[in-house]
Amino acid sequence: MSEHKRREPHPEEFEQFEQLLTDLWRAQFGGHHRGGFWPAVDSYRTEDPTQLVVIVELPGIDPEQVQIVLNDRSLIISGERIRPNTNGRRYHQMEIDHGPFQRRIQVHEQVDAQAASATYERGLLRIVLPIAKHPTGAIRVPIELRSKQ
Repeated sequence: MSEHKRREPHPEEFEQFEQLLTDLWRAQFGGHHRGGFWPAVDSYRTEDPTQLVVIVELPGIDPEQVQIVLNDRSLIISGERIRPNTNGRRYHQMEIDHGPFQRRIQVHEQVDAQAASATYERGLLRIVLPIAKHPTGAIRVPIELRSKQ
């Protein structure tokens, strides 16, 4: 009889599974049924300089209404896309999701929260988290606005 070694799942596998379930839920019921929308997120690591970069697609959102909180192991981005006044309008089609949102991105490395920065340009929120040797605790990250020159 052969012995099977049980392999412990990696934290990224849990995240991938959670994202799969979220995607299936959204495909079945649509984002507008959840009372908000789900902005797309890309994240990657650079080596020179060593940092994590998170890009969040937030078109049509006032960046002053977006909150970014960084704690030990997660980055939380929240806010709301407000639907324009619909009085007197008879929509033929309504596909743009509005309402509150929150995205929680797991941070697998210790980052320097004091040196974190965020910029908002052309509907994209870009958050830069420098890799740190020691954690710096929870902090709110201000957003710098940039306009197309």
